[in-house]
Amino acid sequence: MRAVGSTLSRVDVVDKVAGVAQYPGDIDLPGQLWMKVVFAGIPHAQINTLNVDHARAAPGVVAVLTAADVPVNEYGLIIPDQPVLCGPGSTPTAAHVRWEADQIALVVAETKAQAEAAAQLIKVDYTPLPVITDPLAALAPDAPRIHANLPDNILHSYRIRRGHVESAFAQADVIVESKYRTHAQEHAYLQPEAGLAFVRDDGRIEVIIAGQWMHEDRQQIAHALGLPEEQIVVRYPAIGGAFGGREDMSLQIVLALAAWKTGRPIKTIWSREESIVGHHKRHPFIFKAKWGATKAGKVVAAQMDVISDAGGYMYTSNKVLGNALVACLGPYDIPNVHVDARTVLTNNCPSGAFRGFGGPQGHFAAEMQMTKLAAALGMDPV
Repeated sequence: MRAVGSTLSRVDVVDKVAGVAQYPGDIDLPGQLWMKVVFAGIPHAQINTLNVDHARAAPGVVAVLTAADVPVNEYGLIIPDQPVLCGPGSTPTAAHVRWEADQIALVVAETKAQAEAAAQLIKVDYTPLPVITDPLAALAPDAPRIHANLPDNILHSYRIRRGHVESAFAQADVIVESKYRTHAQEHAYLQPEAGLAFVRDDGRIEVIIAGQWMHEDRQQIAHALGLPEEQIVVRYPAIGGAFGGREDMSLQIVLALAAWKTGRPIKTIWSREESIVGHHKRHPFIFKAKWGATKAGKVVAAQMDVISDAGGYMYTSNKVLGNALVACLGPYDIPNVHVDARTVLTNNCPSGAFRGFGGPQGHFAAEMQMTKLAAALGMDPV
């Protein structure tokens, strides 16, 4: 209670105002190597072979790591459905690329330029697979499976049933039917993904990075490396924006893997292009809405069909869908409700946390319906 009535200063404000705050990309260690993450560059394919021989022989290269180098080649904030590195020589599903920024190799070299040059020498033989970018097409019974071990492309679903919507619609004076789409949105934080990892004198692996789930980062790194959690240390220095965009993995596991395999400090900084391509976005949604109201302005029934585009993996799609499920009805007392909500796998960039976490999309649909009902009744929507 000592804080009550006191003026508290932000612990980071002086360093930020003075321009001396250290973000992950500002930190260096003696003897550090540079890592280049190689993206698949194709939205849906099977990797047949991955030839890294020329990259390993390139000037300055210390190591090239592939799927076979990952002890437990899986991760995921909700479920472990994503390979750390896609490619052969690992789990049965790891050679399946599901979006263009699936990571397939790590090139570690003495300099950033050497790592980037060597990455260009990697040769990949792909068998392209049908690409699904429309979540409605992904729902078709004959749609290609994004994950072959799943019965369809519906990743998660919810439903709400309350009252009797059909009877309520029959008694409504006005019915409004509409369809709404919201689209993916980039977080565009000022600091792109960057980090540094090294093996400490006590043998533990320390990862310095910007994130939002420190203990979850540690758990996922430890799981992928097959190590006890106490062997992993995660440290967040100054963070150049997040907005939900740093909840899921980007560089945490691969930095730790490279430092562990080489025994030297590993640093990387993504370009703005790599950042935009390589991390999740706000969920696109499709809402099919039917609402009914009386002449007095009372909403008596709401029927909603809700579809969100999860992209290639779960990330936090089930949680975001749950928020949108509630938000799409607004803060209104509606006695008769029928809602079906599904989050669907596609080959688009995975969708994840973004401020509002499904709320903005759902509220948009609800408030549009209220505005249209008010117009049909000649009433002020407020």
